[in-house]
Amino acid sequence: MANEIQEYLEKGAVVLDVRTLAEWNEGHSEGAKHIVLDTIPNNVEEIKSWNKPVIAVCRSGGRSGQATNFLQGQGVDIINGGPWGDVDQYL
Repeated sequence: MANEIQEYLEKGAVVLDVRTLAEWNEGHSEGAKHIVLDTIPNNVEEIKSWNKPVIAVCRSGGRSGQATNFLQGQGVDIINGGPWGDVDQYL
């Protein structure tokens, strides 16, 4: 997984944090985009407009996994980065 995260970051991937606003406010990766999981379906066009690969993150990897599965179905080049701190160490 670490190799995949690094490969995506080298390709200029956007980190997409799908946690709640309260969790985001407690700490997040610099430069990450914040779109709460429940609102992802309403923001597909925005995510596609980035024209970049995406790494989804949350607290444990569960919600980012849901976001990844949904967005892959929408044609987005995305991987599940799991807990945001796991990705943050590479930024």
